[in-house]
Amino acid sequence: MKSYTEQLWFNTEKRIEFINITPQVEDAVRKSGVKEGFCLVNAMHITASVFINDDEGGLHKDFEEWLEKLAPYGKEKYKHNLSGEDNGDSHLKRTIMGREVVVAITGGKLDFGPWEQIFYGEFDGQRRKKILVKIIGE
Repeated sequence: MKSYTEQLWFNTEKRIEFINITPQVEDAVRKSGVKEGFCLVNAMHITASVFINDDEGGLHKDFEEWLEKLAPYGKEKYKHNLSGEDNGDSHLKRTIMGREVVVAITGGKLDFGPWEQIFYGEFDGQRRKKILVKIIGE
């Protein structure tokens, strides 16, 4: 059994962004040498997300608008913000979009359905954050 770990780092320009990280994850799979196994991609920060969906700009705008309706930004809205933070909404957005994804590796490649891609979702950006890529298999 092989195991490979890589870290991806992001520092977004905007507070909320969706970044397609599929090429970086595919590169990690190639480097791992794993032909059959699994790839875990995990946001290592509580206001960021990793999820799988379509790489279509309208959909990403829909996500942003939908999340803002569910958990609108605002210092006065959240008890978490009483601690001096202003990112209570970001914690909720991360919970909705998810912490990590696991993708099967078949024949040395990520085994996706049609149009599936891996995304980093940032909800409290403009500071450095890490994603863990962990690959195991044969």
